[in-house]
Amino acid sequence: MRREVGKAVVGQEAAVSGLIVALLAKGHVLLEGVPGVAKTLLVRTLSQALDLDTKRVQFTPDLMPGDVTGSLVYDAKTGEFEFRRGPVFTNILLADEINRTPPKTQSSLLEAMEERQVSTDGVTQPLAEPFVVAATMNPIEYEGTYTLPEAQLDRFLLKLVLDVPERDIEVEVLRRHSAGFNPRDLTGAGVTAVLGAADLAEAQVAAAATGVSPDVLSYIVDLARATRRSPSVRMGVSPRGTTALLSAAKAWAWLSGYSWVTPDHVQAMVLPVWRHRLQLRPEAELEGVASDAILRSIMQQVQVPI
Repeated sequence: MRREVGKAVVGQEAAVSGLIVALLAKGHVLLEGVPGVAKTLLVRTLSQALDLDTKRVQFTPDLMPGDVTGSLVYDAKTGEFEFRRGPVFTNILLADEINRTPPKTQSSLLEAMEERQVSTDGVTQPLAEPFVVAATMNPIEYEGTYTLPEAQLDRFLLKLVLDVPERDIEVEVLRRHSAGFNPRDLTGAGVTAVLGAADLAEAQVAAAATGVSPDVLSYIVDLARATRRSPSVRMGVSPRGTTALLSAAKAWAWLSGYSWVTPDHVQAMVLPVWRHRLQLRPEAELEGVASDAILRSIMQQVQVPI
């Protein structure tokens, strides 16, 4: 997977690892970064490397919930209404610039993300397996954007931050473009599918079977409880956040070749799993306190099991 993604995306190894962790842990991913750091290209390339169905939705201010989940359409031949499935009925849904659509449409994804189903007119339609939402978001542009509801943020397993690349990586990007690389033609770049649904399901089972000691479970809970006591935090990590951290730590441990989760695996996943789950106090936000800084401080304060 890394080799195939590397044919189109230079750098961003941490984001690639996060996306693979999300696939293994059956979670959703929020990609945040300024325009032009390959957020959409990264998801498109990952999808190309998977033998799975992929759909993309460009979230706009006029997008309606039915445009995402589907809607009832009148069939003149039968005289009845039939449900026409929306793009959410896929394996990987690329929700591009998700914060550009109103909360009403954003919330249409809640049931799909949590329950893996869509309910319309009293009928429940199950989604395909696997189902992953990879959403992109621009953090610096506020005009014409909407804040994601806290309930929806909590449904994302990971929030990955893509930074502007280092100088040598940016030089390599230009070298590839100079040699004829076209980001719109991933097939021409040599990206091929190397993993299917059956392979992914087998890997998910193996990752979920990674062992966890009682001390590590207690460590995760202690970290979560410390976020709730932090003076800068209005609302800390919920029990859903602790289970999300456990799933991500298991996936990362399995990817790293371990059969048991260690405190190092937990610490590696704390920032991407919890950075979007903390609700800071207004005074902390005015002072410019960041969630990442709070979480790093908590990891230094909470005793690590030996």
